[in-house]
Amino acid sequence: MATLRRLKKEIEFMSSQLIGDCIDFLETFEDKKETNILSIIEEAALLNNTMLDRACHPDGKDNPKLVKQHYRQLKTDFIKGLDQAYAKLESLVKK
Repeated sequence: MATLRRLKKEIEFMSSQLIGDCIDFLETFEDKKETNILSIIEEAALLNNTMLDRACHPDGKDNPKLVKQHYRQLKTDFIKGLDQAYAKLESLVKK
């Protein structure tokens, strides 16, 4: 991890990209899927806030191994959360 600042910017950027894709979907396909899209947007906002909070408050600040493990797990959890949200969006596009 280069810096905490860069990690937080990447979390913000990727979350905003997901929300932007959801809004694009809403503008393109104006059918009855609006509530599903809004739930994906809510999940993305919650994921963003949770990951930023975890990034600012690492476990075991005195132990470098625990800090590295914490940030490694944070990145893994964030990518999994994004994948799940994009999978939901993709399933709506296929319908």
